[in-house]
Amino acid sequence: MRKIYFIGFLAISVLFMGCSKNSQQGELVGAYNKKFKNRTIPLGMVFIPQGRTLIGMTDEDISFYSGTPSRMTSFTAFYMDQTEITNAEYRQFVNWVRDSIAITSMGQAGAPGLYKPVPAGTTPTGPQNINWRNANRKGALWGKRSTYTAKLQNMYYTGNDALPGRNEIDVRKLRYAYEFVNQNLVVEGRNDPNKSRQDFIERYIDSPTPGKANEHPSVSVYPDTMVWKMDYSYSQNDPMVESYFNHPSYDEYPVVGVTWEQANAFCHWRTVFYNNVASARGIPVNSRNKYRLPTDQEFEYAARGGNTQTKYPWGGPYIMNVKGCLQANFKVGRGNYTDDGGMYTVNAKAYLPNDYGLYCMAGNVAEWTSTAYNKSATSLLLDFNPNYTSTNKGSKVVRGGSWKDIGFFLQNSVGTSESQDKPRSYIGFRCVSDFAGNSLN
Repeated sequence: MRKIYFIGFLAISVLFMGCSKNSQQGELVGAYNKKFKNRTIPLGMVFIPQGRTLIGMTDEDISFYSGTPSRMTSFTAFYMDQTEITNAEYRQFVNWVRDSIAITSMGQAGAPGLYKPVPAGTTPTGPQNINWRNANRKGALWGKRSTYTAKLQNMYYTGNDALPGRNEIDVRKLRYAYEFVNQNLVVEGRNDPNKSRQDFIERYIDSPTPGKANEHPSVSVYPDTMVWKMDYSYSQNDPMVESYFNHPSYDEYPVVGVTWEQANAFCHWRTVFYNNVASARGIPVNSRNKYRLPTDQEFEYAARGGNTQTKYPWGGPYIMNVKGCLQANFKVGRGNYTDDGGMYTVNAKAYLPNDYGLYCMAGNVAEWTSTAYNKSATSLLLDFNPNYTSTNKGSKVVRGGSWKDIGFFLQNSVGTSESQDKPRSYIGFRCVSDFAGNSLN
């Protein structure tokens, strides 16, 4: 046995020596990246294989509908969330922002047990230096036995904003600051000698420089629960305002009341959240591509589930199955909202998934995409991985239809638009992550 090990070791040594020798002799041997396994499907996501399908209206149309004309389009592989992001999943993001703001406000001197060890003479700054293992322990920060309660009073409503006898987090303080290289800005200014890399970095910070195009206010992360009343002025929706985001009965329901910018902030946080853990475990940061919103036509490709010219995500031409059961949550008939099993939204897995394993790609809540809305953009798009973006604020394409929409908007090929800074009670989102390669096999 020892002899076998020795021979194996000798063979590997000779191989490396050969490479080193060839390299020293001026031969092209390549500089390879460290290999790692990238075939593990992220938790809660499904693999959407590369392929092609007809994108656009292929079935019956309604009069004067100016939808996308049908054409064959190809897509590279990607991962996509099985369901819309739920209240529980989005609450993890909100709680992370809440805790990071609370801990950084106290500083290392005020909360020494909640910071990682740092070299002498240095001051830890930012959430990356927080000891999340300790911070996430039950009751460490917010429990009755927490030793930090007195130091965290600045996180609560105070004075006339507070209700007697109640300690409530001031959600206006829950803001997420982040930055990233905006490739659209890079394309626009790549040949400008007066620009440097900092001009291409999109920053969402607490104190943006007035008039600076690539600096914006940090993003408020708490969902706007008032959408249930603002969207429907003459409807009694107070229970939804008070309960939908915080009651455990709605944990597995899709989050609503988030703007397009909040959805993008969530995607950025989710990327950083994974990368920090991966780095701590010695996994390369690029082992998983960043999370983002799907493009308009990526969403349609995934909704079709590998089928071509199908009207709905479940493949058939009808909204009811052979047993007469409705297959999505939408506005039935003239307003029979309860006929599909839900008055408003329903559980994110309330209906059967499509052939890719994706739930509620039609109905329940419509979903934000990364695509800017422009009726004239279709002729500009390529026939592979098409997308239209804009550096200006405006309307974004939403897909899938929602609980308040009629059946027409549940069709795979139908999209609408909403202003990116307007939260709605009928719009949520899900994330995608690009797959590095062609196939899982």
